[in-house]
Amino acid sequence: MAKKGHGHHGGSWKVAYADFVTAMMALFLCLWLTSQDQKIKDAVERAFKNPFSSITKESTGVIPNKEASSTMKTQGKFSSISAIELEAMHHLSEDLAKLFKDADSPQSPVKIDVTAEGLSINVFDRSAKPIFHTDTDAFTDYGGWVFDTLAWEIARYSTFRIELEGHTEKKSEPAREDTHKWELSTERSNAVRRKIVKGGVGPDQVAKVSGFADTIPMADTTATNECNRRVTVLIRVKESVNNIAAVENPPAP
Repeated sequence: MAKKGHGHHGGSWKVAYADFVTAMMALFLCLWLTSQDQKIKDAVERAFKNPFSSITKESTGVIPNKEASSTMKTQGKFSSISAIELEAMHHLSEDLAKLFKDADSPQSPVKIDVTAEGLSINVFDRSAKPIFHTDTDAFTDYGGWVFDTLAWEIARYSTFRIELEGHTEKKSEPAREDTHKWELSTERSNAVRRKIVKGGVGPDQVAKVSGFADTIPMADTTATNECNRRVTVLIRVKESVNNIAAVENPPAP
């Protein structure tokens, strides 16, 4: 009888030991996290906030977004883009639309469009909500938040390639100041590059940084409209970048 009683109560130490090990593991993880740099802490936070949104080439069973797929097909250029990459692009556009809920408003600071190559994100430097301090490449607090938010989302997709374009509206400037619009649009584009790389985007993901001054106004707007004062973030999948490069730089005969 004594042996039976001993066997009945002898397993309680195992439960206590398991609880102890679990507590020690939790303590170890907390200590490890607190010792890491901010980039790793941000990555862990993003993983817990969006546990199912990170899609890689190893993922399976993903159905591409129909609208994005049809856009690609109508262009007839990038048939090699995989369903997984299309789905990842679709997820990114949806997440950005949720973060910038007024993206369809005429006064929204951000306009997101699906293109044949990926996503086109225009960030407007409006007078009501300026992104940059006047005539500089220095971010306002609001502008810093906008691009920190964009970097946070884009950094989840390391296969995307990014092109940055700075633009200005047309002004009646003295001829001696005419070069300033070129410098300003380029400097702002490069300031965005530094900002998003600091925010977690891989430096090698940025494929192009350029300034176009007032030469490419938004469609259906006058060249003097302030909406042309903007930075455009073009997000492309890897295959589209390779195809574009092949078209622009064909092999020598």
